[in-house]
Amino acid sequence: MAKILENRQVSEDFYLMRAEQENDAKAGQFYMLRGWDDYPILSRPISVFDADEKSVSFLYKVVGKGTELFTKLEAGDEIKLDGPHGTGFPAVTGKVALVGGGVGIAPLYLTAKMLKKNDPKTTVDIYLGFSGKPMLENEYGDVADKLTVNVGGFVTDDIEPSEYDWILTCGPEIMMRVLYKKCEKQGVAERLYVSMENRMACGIGVCLVCSCRTKSGNKRVCKEGPVLLGSEVFGIE
Repeated sequence: MAKILENRQVSEDFYLMRAEQENDAKAGQFYMLRGWDDYPILSRPISVFDADEKSVSFLYKVVGKGTELFTKLEAGDEIKLDGPHGTGFPAVTGKVALVGGGVGIAPLYLTAKMLKKNDPKTTVDIYLGFSGKPMLENEYGDVADKLTVNVGGFVTDDIEPSEYDWILTCGPEIMMRVLYKKCEKQGVAERLYVSMENRMACGIGVCLVCSCRTKSGNKRVCKEGPVLLGSEVFGIE
């Protein structure tokens, strides 16, 4: 069990939770979180927003019973953290774009920090899309060389993929699909990595609930993913 250090509301439907937990979490990985005893039956998969050696943070959206129960937790309460799980974003270098939509912005904060830590010469531009009021602009601005925020439109309209060595994205599947098509049109589809948000049950690759179709057969989002090459996922049509 981990002790909650902070659990604050950052917008109408979003909360940022930080828990005391020694960890080696990498950018793009996730934990299975459980803040109750019996019901709901399943834990909830939540991306790592930030992490250091002694704590890990999660940005989550209230979408159902489980995430609603998370909002009731206060500093000093305990929560079960199982992880980190999954294959995260690669440690790319050069000029990098991070593109997120909705709750898909969550893993991009730690990703930006780690890319800069791995190679201070790497340029990281962050593109965030929101359907409503934006959030955490100062936090993302602090880890970006350039921050672009789109409210109510299509964040994919703001980026020119050919200007980047790598594009890393997480968000609604339709957003990532549109971004892949744009990369493909500009001849840079091989530069795109996507983080899938499929529903999960076990989080460790046993139940196969989260499997998605790829060029090389079905892959488990919780194990081989959540980060996969965009061409593997969207280049099969």
